[in-house]
Amino acid sequence: MERKVGTVSRGIRCPIIREGDDLAQIVVDSVLDAAMSEGFAMRDRDVVAVTESVVARAQGNYAHIDAIAKDVQEKLGGETVGVIFPILSRNRFAICLRGIAKGAKKIVLMLSYPSDEVGNELVSLDKLDEAGVNPYSDVLTEEKYRELFGENRHPFTMVDYVQYYGDLIRECGAEAEIIFANNPRVILQHTKNVLTCDIHTRVRTKRILRENGAERVCGLDDILTASVDGSGYNEKFGLLGSNKSTEDKIKLFPKECTDLVLDIQKRFLDATGKHIEVMVYGDGAFKDPVGKIWELADPSVSVANTPGLEGTPNELKLKYLADNDFADLSGDALKQAIEQRIREKGDVAGTMASQGTTPRRLTDLIGSLCDLTSGSGDKGTPIILVQGYFDNYTM
Repeated sequence: MERKVGTVSRGIRCPIIREGDDLAQIVVDSVLDAAMSEGFAMRDRDVVAVTESVVARAQGNYAHIDAIAKDVQEKLGGETVGVIFPILSRNRFAICLRGIAKGAKKIVLMLSYPSDEVGNELVSLDKLDEAGVNPYSDVLTEEKYRELFGENRHPFTMVDYVQYYGDLIRECGAEAEIIFANNPRVILQHTKNVLTCDIHTRVRTKRILRENGAERVCGLDDILTASVDGSGYNEKFGLLGSNKSTEDKIKLFPKECTDLVLDIQKRFLDATGKHIEVMVYGDGAFKDPVGKIWELADPSVSVANTPGLEGTPNELKLKYLADNDFADLSGDALKQAIEQRIREKGDVAGTMASQGTTPRRLTDLIGSLCDLTSGSGDKGTPIILVQGYFDNYTM
């Protein structure tokens, strides 16, 4: 019988993961238990994805804010530190800021505006227009920001992040000064020791700072790249991708886990005879149309993946074929013509018939699907099974 269902994404429940757990076996057992319970079968090229959070938990990759403070003090001097372009997040950045503030006497916090890197607004573009402010050139003090725009609370969390971050710095024993600018060179008027906290533009920001006279420059990816007094660490990403565990402890992004995805793949092959693709995923790439917030607070959507998930989709646009190449056909004749074209398609990159297909990496597309499926709350489904993703109209 012809299949009537294409891609299916399932959240798989599993036990609460603790440090030292055999995560590979838990993943395999949880998926196979779900298959038996729900009555579905595993197929070749199914994708099993595991959220980075439980991988880091199994690795025990945690650090206290005192470890952050010590590393910041050693790398940036412990006096006045410019902290620029952080995202506005209690979960993602506030806990890191506690450690950063404990490692300096004064923090000059420079916030990008009208929004942070992932879309959290400090002020709307309409209000900037009304005030005649050019965010590309104008530098605002905290006083000027308040004079022009007053109090601005996050639309979902109702937090005034300007107040929140300033209070947090002072609570940790450092002096706080807050300015608003989008040119990284501005911070050098206040200090030559800079911690840049942007995620996806960090390489350019660090280059600009060094080229313009900064003495010490670090990114979040340069803090906790090695253990401090026995803390967790991430050699590649440092504090990037970390989030709050307790009031004084963070969970870091997982360490290298290619061995984990390959181990899970092998265990599925041994248990089922099926070749399963496996990935560890972080934040997906999608934008909230109301709050204008992107996800993408992690440095990478795919932390690790099996080789079969490399590359980009190679797809034809069915509506293009139906409206152009086979406009004179209908019914079974149209279906057969399109199926034949798909079977013969080869590499379609750059062709007219591939226009409108999504030109992104497979790992970014699948990781985004998984992140939306798993959610970030109490669903209890940190494992996602995606079936039929590599199918097409002929299968």
